[in-house]
Amino acid sequence: MNNGDEFNEQRLREEYLQSLAQVAEGQMVPGQVVEVDNEFIYVDVGLKSEGKISIEEFEAPPAIGETVYVILLNRESRRGEVVVSKKKADEKLFWKNLRIAFDQHEPVPGTISRRIKGGFEVDLGNGVTAFLPLSKTDIFRVTDTAEYVGLKSSFLVERLYHHSKVNIVVNRRQWLEQENSRRREEFFQNTEIGDEVEGVVKTFTSFGAFVDLGGFDGLLHINDMSWGHINSPKEIVSLGDEIRVKVIRLDPEERKINLSLKHFSEDPWTHFEDHYQVGGIVKGKVTKLTDFGAFIEIEEGIEGLAHISELSWVKKIRHPKELLHVHDIVEIKILSYDIQQSKLSLGLKQVLPNPWDDIDSRYPVGMRLKRKIKNITNFGVFLEIEEGIDGLLHLDDMSWTKRPKHPSSLYNEGDEIEVMVIDIDKENQRIKLGVKQLTEDPWRSLAKAFPRGSVIEGQITSITDFGVFVKVQGDIEGLVNKSNLFDPSTESIEDVLERFKVGDTVKAVVTDINVEKQKLALSIREYTRQVQAEAMVQYIHDDSEEEKTTLADFIKDKNKD
Repeated sequence: MNNGDEFNEQRLREEYLQSLAQVAEGQMVPGQVVEVDNEFIYVDVGLKSEGKISIEEFEAPPAIGETVYVILLNRESRRGEVVVSKKKADEKLFWKNLRIAFDQHEPVPGTISRRIKGGFEVDLGNGVTAFLPLSKTDIFRVTDTAEYVGLKSSFLVERLYHHSKVNIVVNRRQWLEQENSRRREEFFQNTEIGDEVEGVVKTFTSFGAFVDLGGFDGLLHINDMSWGHINSPKEIVSLGDEIRVKVIRLDPEERKINLSLKHFSEDPWTHFEDHYQVGGIVKGKVTKLTDFGAFIEIEEGIEGLAHISELSWVKKIRHPKELLHVHDIVEIKILSYDIQQSKLSLGLKQVLPNPWDDIDSRYPVGMRLKRKIKNITNFGVFLEIEEGIDGLLHLDDMSWTKRPKHPSSLYNEGDEIEVMVIDIDKENQRIKLGVKQLTEDPWRSLAKAFPRGSVIEGQITSITDFGVFVKVQGDIEGLVNKSNLFDPSTESIEDVLERFKVGDTVKAVVTDINVEKQKLALSIREYTRQVQAEAMVQYIHDDSEEEKTTLADFIKDKNKD
């Protein structure tokens, strides 16, 4: 052996002795696996012999060359063996890591082992358990505790006492929230609009479904599920479905994500004008009925609204269900469209002729009709001219001479009466009817027969403080004003009122008649004056003394006539 070899051997011996001096009993040291058999694992910890560890201390046998940590119990036993313990090293390492996790707010692994009062017991390993409060088990309220038993998860250490008594409290909810927040941030950083992502249908709402993208949700709106019409999100997806969707909107500030299924196919509106035009008549399927109209699909993905005002020319429709049902196939006319807004306006009535267009030729003014009363209002009655077209018989057109307080005093619903068409307003779709027009206007007849100054006979119908009402021919009432009842120089009002009784027949002079305003003014005083004048003339020219009578007797006889 030369001097160089002797020097190297001496150096190695010194380094070995120095390493032995540095490793103290009870210290944790790394060891390299050098041999594995059915009972033991042999590790080199840098001492003169290998440490021997029972294979039962390992969950799975390590590979040769793998490093494991052990506690040095005895550098040299009586048998000259190095005694080490992996179990004690694991315990020490466990508590060290648990303290670090508590101090630095880092998660630790564990398994929810069983349900206990107020929450769960969590197995953290190495025979150590922790308490997990029920309220800190999940992000959502826990209803079925059985599904959590056996769950492997991560937890944050919320409380750690390790003195005379071990007391550990963990929080899974907070860890889930942190994980979800981290994943959401990564999603917004790494995802762009148009990207395809996978998720699980989590919950439903009336307007769509929320999809779990890995601890945070994206909204799959019902309008983004299909180009066609759907009434419920459940028609397209089911709870728990794993689906692939496209990202169509990202709002990092509001943390909102919108997803789509329909964007995997082309928008059918792209080629709308290749197949349709305003004024075109097409067939469509009724998909939905609302208070304001009916939605009709003319092809998958292209749906339009037939407003309630566009359903019928004549019927007063309160709800589209009066005419249509969901799934009905109908013919409609395209009234307008907006490709940018994907809006289509349709008309149902435009496919049929408008009965108001020729209403005046079918029911000309002056035509007499017999129709049933459909309904009665305060101002008149409506008669159904034909299906969907009504005519109004106003109070003013029921009688030339009477105006009832309410139409029900003359008519009942269902009565069939004769009327005359007196006016047609095609633009506003109105027809006026009349009953009084079936006969001649008695006011005009009266005006012809009894012009101003004529003497007319009538019956007293009422006596008031301001005069007397007298009914003459045609059931027309005229007023004898108090000042036209008598001559105040010869009689008093009290005497006159006692002289007249309701039902008495009297004669009077027509002092005024207004056909348009339907007003008739009469004067008994003027009639009396005329009779007196006539009697005076007759008295003066009568030469027969035997036939002479008093003026008062003559006037009395004239009134009796």
